[in-house]
Amino acid sequence: MPNNGKMQCSCGHVQGDGIISDKKKKREEIAVVTEKQGEVLPVTKYDCKKCVNNEAYFWTVQTRSADEPETKFYKCTKCGNVNREY
Repeated sequence: MPNNGKMQCSCGHVQGDGIISDKKKKREEIAVVTEKQGEVLPVTKYDCKKCVNNEAYFWTVQTRSADEPETKFYKCTKCGNVNREY
């Protein structure tokens, strides 16, 4: 049976462009800060570099692979400036 520029895997998957591609998931942009109504965040001591306030809301997000530490975000309670620490 002619392949007509198509490639077929032993599992039966057929790819029509004749190019073997890497099936790894591509990195996508991650929204750093999203506003949620009614969300309550804990407050901690944190020196804001913008307004010199000493309190900030904080939260953590796993922005990298699971074997690396999560990213900590701090949002100033006074001016709303957001900083992150890896």
